[in-house]
Amino acid sequence: MAQAMAAASELISTTLKRPFGSDGPLGDDNGGGALAHADEKPKARRREADPAAALAAARHEFGEHGGVNMSIEASATFTVMEPDTMRRLFAGELGPDRGDMYIYSRHFNPTVLALGRQMAALEATEAAYCTASGMSAISSVLMQLVGVGGHVVASRCLYGGTHALLSTFLPRTSGVRATFVDADDEAAVRAAVVPGETRVVYVETMSNPTLAVADIPMLARVAHEAGAKLVVDNTFTPVVVTPARLGADVVVHSVSKFISGGADIIAGAICGPASLVNAMMDLQEGALMLLGPTMNAKVAFELSERLPHLPLRMQEHSRRALAFASRMQRLGLRVLYPGLPDHPHHARLSAMANPGYGSGGMLCVDMGTEDRANRLMHHLQNTTQFGLMAVSLGYYETLMSCSGSSTSSEMPPEDRAKAGISPGLVRMSVGYNGTLEQRWAQFERALALMQPVPAPLHHKPGAAADRDVLDAGTTIHRKH
Repeated sequence: MAQAMAAASELISTTLKRPFGSDGPLGDDNGGGALAHADEKPKARRREADPAAALAAARHEFGEHGGVNMSIEASATFTVMEPDTMRRLFAGELGPDRGDMYIYSRHFNPTVLALGRQMAALEATEAAYCTASGMSAISSVLMQLVGVGGHVVASRCLYGGTHALLSTFLPRTSGVRATFVDADDEAAVRAAVVPGETRVVYVETMSNPTLAVADIPMLARVAHEAGAKLVVDNTFTPVVVTPARLGADVVVHSVSKFISGGADIIAGAICGPASLVNAMMDLQEGALMLLGPTMNAKVAFELSERLPHLPLRMQEHSRRALAFASRMQRLGLRVLYPGLPDHPHHARLSAMANPGYGSGGMLCVDMGTEDRANRLMHHLQNTTQFGLMAVSLGYYETLMSCSGSSTSSEMPPEDRAKAGISPGLVRMSVGYNGTLEQRWAQFERALALMQPVPAPLHHKPGAAADRDVLDAGTTIHRKH
């Protein structure tokens, strides 16, 4: 395992308790962290502006016997040769960087550390730690940064689970207070900040499900002026946007989605300064260490094999989504997609995005009512096989859900209305299997089944009310 251990040590510096080596304040990336300890190459990797180039520049992990793929360290616990070695490990005198020694995989695991290096390269951060789910990543970060009784300013349009965490769970368990605002309104964000109490400003790069694009540079400026940290969920836009380059302090992911790409893995990631990961892995006060949302090494290996082709997948997701959104709009449907020129945040996304990766693979069609949304999805799945009715995203098949009654159902109706989530909003994660024209023909056939059908001469009263009717109108919906 010499090669794998040597690679893992590139992310680790002085002790088990301080594995990433930076003792500066959160957000201090002054070159004194772990990535600068081994040599100057990691600094050069951080300067790669293109995420694909950054992934390619990250050190390749070889297997134990010279295999082109890294080995899987599936052990939960690790042995030592002498009794005193264990004492020295717990004292921080030995560790992954000193003697290639490990204690227990909830502390550190070589395979999971290697994936963390890839995630840090992808997101242009000093370090990264991979977790068992996206929600465990989000929860751990907020618990670590906010603390008991702290205050969070959050976008009012978030994934339903995150909204429930901030509005209900953390207030109940730790007295956290959250103020939800229109994150596009700088004055509203500033007004929501409580001096000396606001610890975090929290947004999604592209909001779930309305696809509003956060002004990350503006939000970073507001957060930092108030002494708070900007935490950005980049689940919808890996590769497309790199929030850390725009001022975000911490980037979180549900790795289960686009990064995994197979709808077969649950995983998360926290990308940020080494000082944050150090604090979160502290033996006495670290949220990651003590809550234990540990990623399985076999899952880490699977994901490490998928990351190299993530940029190619995102390009095709984006290409298909733009093509479908443009054609749907020409049919008169109410479409939400930031890649469309008339989207209110089109210019903002264009300015923030990494060139060559499009505008992401998510789009929304607003059918007005939940009934019409459900009828359309029924035909798309069961009649024409355009896609699948399922939550989640990033799969090679197109996935569809009515957000108001599914992934945003944790939000109260009044909060959904404020966030612009209409009852008939259909969220689509556009897949890339099959040909574009094949899938578009399937969509058109399903849409045709929604058109009014001429009534027979001798029909029963009220029968027409049972037919599928498309009433989308011609006004393009733009509500955020």
